[in-house]
Amino acid sequence: MQKREDPTIITSKEELRRHLVLTEDEKMFDTDDTNILPLKIPFYFFNLIDKNDPLDPIRRQVVPTKCEQQVLAEEHIDPLSEVDHSVTERLIHRYQSRVAFLTTDVCPLHCRHCFRRRFTGTFQGPADEKQIGLAAAYVQAHPEVKEILFTGGDVLTLSNQALEAMIRAFRDKRPDLIIRLCTRMPASYPMRITAELITMLKQFNSAPFYLMTQFNHPRELTTQAIEAIRLFVDAGIPAMNQTVLLKGVNDDVPTLEELCNSLVFNRIKPYYLFQGDLVSGTANFRVPLKEGLAIEAELIKRLSVLAMPLYAIDLPQGGGKVPLIQGYLSEQSGCGLWSFRTVDGEIRTYPDPKEQSSSEHPRWLWSESPDAASHTLQESGTQSSPSPRRQEP
Repeated sequence: MQKREDPTIITSKEELRRHLVLTEDEKMFDTDDTNILPLKIPFYFFNLIDKNDPLDPIRRQVVPTKCEQQVLAEEHIDPLSEVDHSVTERLIHRYQSRVAFLTTDVCPLHCRHCFRRRFTGTFQGPADEKQIGLAAAYVQAHPEVKEILFTGGDVLTLSNQALEAMIRAFRDKRPDLIIRLCTRMPASYPMRITAELITMLKQFNSAPFYLMTQFNHPRELTTQAIEAIRLFVDAGIPAMNQTVLLKGVNDDVPTLEELCNSLVFNRIKPYYLFQGDLVSGTANFRVPLKEGLAIEAELIKRLSVLAMPLYAIDLPQGGGKVPLIQGYLSEQSGCGLWSFRTVDGEIRTYPDPKEQSSSEHPRWLWSESPDAASHTLQESGTQSSPSPRRQEP
């Protein structure tokens, strides 16, 4: 959407110095290191920074420091093994029912915690017609894929015309394909969200769209950002938010409590609270898991289920997402009585029904009839005695 030389975007340390008194760590960031994500901050987002606070949470997200040049042994440029799970040049198929399409490497701003810095800001540009066509053909050939994530980069850096052509290429092959629009544009440059964009999206009504946002701090929910979300939601496109747990940004309960409640009030569902990925140069953002779990436990006490995001981690080497939650089921007595710990730490018990079904196995393990239970249970790894009617006379 915007060029590197756009005067509304800060892209150099020299320009940044004209607007902000840099700390020593910020001064030592090497802008000539081509292996590091380039500096890029739209003035809209920059103006959210409290310039008198060197520890400002908005500032920490976008102003680079020397810490990014310190790579730990456990870190990797592709911590989620996306390259290994790529089935075409731009399409990642890690989970059975969904794929991620790298629409462009361009972002409205460069988050210093970015997990996809192997791709973001590398000046490869939007996916071309061939890359889109190969990805669309793959999805057509794999009906198990129900959803596609338009990600990158940021999909909304594409023009309306380019985005329309991309959507059409996939929906012509798969009218039933659910599309997630993964974007930080409402937080970083909400002026991009226009009535014309929404009108274009509404013509593709054979399957839903979902808006996947990233708001990490309550101050990002400005009047302009809220208006951008309103345009989507009023058009029937649900908004869901994926927050990254970031040290010095939102690693405290009051900040996340305020953020989640504000999101819900503005019709955005808090979806995920992500533990930081092991991406190169981001150790200064990662919160220890013990602290993250303590934050999650306190949030559960304070927030409704509607306002509570799922605390999760995307495991290294392509291990996939798993939830990070406190274990409230504490033990099982062996006689059908379960013990639970409440969110306040008290113990409660829950008994199983005393009368069991004639079958010792749950009905969902059967296939089409009880007679087929033996075959189904063998597939599930459970031993079962054969039905008498299936025995030889």
